[in-house]
Amino acid sequence: MKTILKYTVLFFAMGILSTAVKGQQYNGKYLVNVNSEGVILDGYDPVAFFTDNKPVKGDPTITTHYHDAIYWFATKEHQEMFSKNPAKYDVQFGGYCAYAVSLGKTAPIDVNTFSIVNNRLVIQHNMRAVNAWEKDVTGNLSKADKYWPAVSKKGGKQIKTDEEKKFLVNTDENGVILQGYDVLSYFENTKPEKGSPDFTTRYNGATYWFMSQEHADKFKDSPEKYAPQYGAFCGYAVSLNKLRPVDPTIFQIDNGKLILQHTQNAYTLFNKDLAANIVKADTNWPLLVHKKAGKKVKYDKPAKPVTENVTAHN
Repeated sequence: MKTILKYTVLFFAMGILSTAVKGQQYNGKYLVNVNSEGVILDGYDPVAFFTDNKPVKGDPTITTHYHDAIYWFATKEHQEMFSKNPAKYDVQFGGYCAYAVSLGKTAPIDVNTFSIVNNRLVIQHNMRAVNAWEKDVTGNLSKADKYWPAVSKKGGKQIKTDEEKKFLVNTDENGVILQGYDVLSYFENTKPEKGSPDFTTRYNGATYWFMSQEHADKFKDSPEKYAPQYGAFCGYAVSLNKLRPVDPTIFQIDNGKLILQHTQNAYTLFNKDLAANIVKADTNWPLLVHKKAGKKVKYDKPAKPVTENVTAHN
């Protein structure tokens, strides 16, 4: 597969920078990224991407309905070309970000990030998505094709991809890690603070919430730096070769690594011999991943007290 045409230059001077449209399913069976009036591609002409090699705004008086979306065209000729062969000119993946679909989700688009891949129109969310997409165009397109039916069936919500099944992460039923706390806040604020579903990203099979887009972007730049150790399971439990939930407000940062615990008692026990317990947890973790990744997470029973003076369980 080969990128035949590409037009990723941002047209600020020409005044045609597209605003990201919040997608929705528009009164039908197809999942399409349309505005409140049902117009796809923010009103840009789908045929022009092929004929003009650039985004061209359509005329709202020259329209066609296709797959539950309204398409605008710059000329009658373009409208006729589309009507004769809509599958040839239609934007892929319902007009959602192609790279996002390859990750098992949907995201809005900026038409200036478009490319024609194997005679197919694909558009991305932003230049960050473009860069990620272009690292493996063939592979990413294959993944997008693979996951689009499931993503579409789920209404655009995140699905768990095959790639994510190799990770073991402690998330809620919606795939959100840390009970929605912003992982950047552990490092940059005096206390953990709740993130927002308005600012999210996906990493290693978990959805992270952030307080701001700035935090989300910072995480995206170095996710391995901020992601919690042991998949956000209790560090003390992992040192005992167990999986236990966490209280996201009970944590520590040791040597730049975020470690969470289930209870204050677990925190105390873990820190009685911090170095040794980290070694144990680091040793046990790959084995736990190998044994339990890809399966529904079931927490182990609490650990028994390890000393006579400790009465609470982890």
